Amino acid sequence: MSDTHKDLTPPHGGTLKELLVDSDRAAKLREEARDLPSWDLTDRQVCDIELLLNGGFSPLDGFLREKDYDSVCADMRLADGTLWPIPINLDVTEDFAGSIKPGSRIALRHPEGMVLAIMTVDDLYRPDFRRQAEQVYGAADEAHPEVFRLFHQTSPVYLGGPLEGIEAPPHHTFKHLRHSPRELREWFAKMGWTNVVAFQTRNPMHRAHVELAKRASQKGEANLLIHPVVGMTKPGDVDYFVRVRCYQEVIKHFPEQTTQLSLLPLAMRMGGPREAVWHAIIRKNHGCSRFIVGRDHAGPGKNSQGEDFYGPYDAQELVRAYQDELGIVMQPFEEMVFVEDLAQYVPRSEVPEGSRVLNISGTELRRRLKEGLDLPDWFSYPEVITRLRQAFPPKKKQGFTVFFTGLSGSGKSTIANVLMAKLMEQGTRPVTLLDGDLVRKHLSSELGFSKEHREINIRRIGFVASEITKNGGVAICAPIAPYRATRREVREMVSQGGGFVEVYVATPLEVCEERDRKGLYAKARAGQIKQFTGIDDPYEEPEQAEVVVDTSRYSADELAQQVILHLEKQGYIDLD
Repeated sequence: MSDTHKDLTPPHGGTLKELLVDSDRAAKLREEARDLPSWDLTDRQVCDIELLLNGGFSPLDGFLREKDYDSVCADMRLADGTLWPIPINLDVTEDFAGSIKPGSRIALRHPEGMVLAIMTVDDLYRPDFRRQAEQVYGAADEAHPEVFRLFHQTSPVYLGGPLEGIEAPPHHTFKHLRHSPRELREWFAKMGWTNVVAFQTRNPMHRAHVELAKRASQKGEANLLIHPVVGMTKPGDVDYFVRVRCYQEVIKHFPEQTTQLSLLPLAMRMGGPREAVWHAIIRKNHGCSRFIVGRDHAGPGKNSQGEDFYGPYDAQELVRAYQDELGIVMQPFEEMVFVEDLAQYVPRSEVPEGSRVLNISGTELRRRLKEGLDLPDWFSYPEVITRLRQAFPPKKKQGFTVFFTGLSGSGKSTIANVLMAKLMEQGTRPVTLLDGDLVRKHLSSELGFSKEHREINIRRIGFVASEITKNGGVAICAPIAPYRATRREVREMVSQGGGFVEVYVATPLEVCEERDRKGLYAKARAGQIKQFTGIDDPYEEPEQAEVVVDTSRYSADELAQQVILHLEKQGYIDLD
């Protein structure tokens, strides 16, 4: 079978680079894999390997070797000169890297256990994450979610080399909406679609998005592919189960014979302009001839100075600069707004002077959903709002986590116990206390007190709290949790399923030392305990805690009441 259909846009590099082998070769590879070193892929790596194996990342034949990685970071090109803006890397631990060498073959396993591919390791290298952040994302600013991931969640060694694919990652949901590049190309050819415009999204679609996509299709005289990302997106985004149910409702408002919905298992990097070029290449590989690039495409939001990381139309400018080389037509679109006088959506630049413009931001949408407020018909479709309300009940019906952090002896556990009693007395939700000492006894007894082990312990607490929260309960956590980055990971984990309130117990160190019922500070001062928080290991104070309390000034009952009042003010509980 040919790589592409002659009437469709050719893949990037000219050939659809599919890495899955035939059944006979796959059987031999499975046999070989039994004796090979085995790497368990992370969720992000599973997304990347799926698009490597099915040709979505054509012309890549595997994870980037060092020369390709360096060239992509610096110049947006592979070492052979092919345009490619985002590095695709397999990051592994020092321990695993120490067990292999160039020329080794390794089995890459899905979290469910099956071997997805065998990789021949061409090289191992230790990247400069700061340089990568500055070159690819424009700044080494941890407010950028991908920069934060690089600095705190990425293993230190990259492996580069080609893949032989045994099987694609399994999917158990929305199977009828998942298509490989070849499957979409064959469907387009069957339907006679030779001019297809792709619409990228990572959010639910509302009337403005529908109007934008329809206009793009009409302007380009093209059929329309709604191609939402359902891999990894920005922390805090609506989960893909909810979004896909919304897309299934929205697609009913498009002409059936000219529109197709397909899900893309991409792990986004939120890389703004570079990401827009990347998205265009991926859609080109799926057979599209046009690609919509809107305002602030794949933007991550605000930087540490409160400014946007990228200009609103930087992405359009970069795609336009490479459009001829890309071989896919960009259709730029600006923000669509509802003009009350006209009772319709128009591009912002076309709003008649003096007209009243109506708009609801993503932040405002989430606020209205969480508080059970009305959403107007001009904004979205009733069936979409119904789906969103199911996923975002009012705050008083949501689960939430109260996360206490502070020095040993600061009074975290005491306040947490009082708060638990008060919430249990109220009786509106089940309440679970995850005290630092209790968690270490029951969940983390094998861990020591190194920085690595303390971070693992906090992540475990965060995972349990997130499960309690998403199922409508209340989790009260009271570990020391000295590191900002780990607390941020926990916040992001929990916030996917409900509320998160960080309480900084800011009791001064000298007061904590005076209490010292376990004698830990004295032992740390004497050098008998190493890496003790507040003595020879830092405590990084929260910068944006929702509540700050001090047990040297108020009683635990008074401080627990402060937390209760905050929860009431935010709408999580009702004291009436």
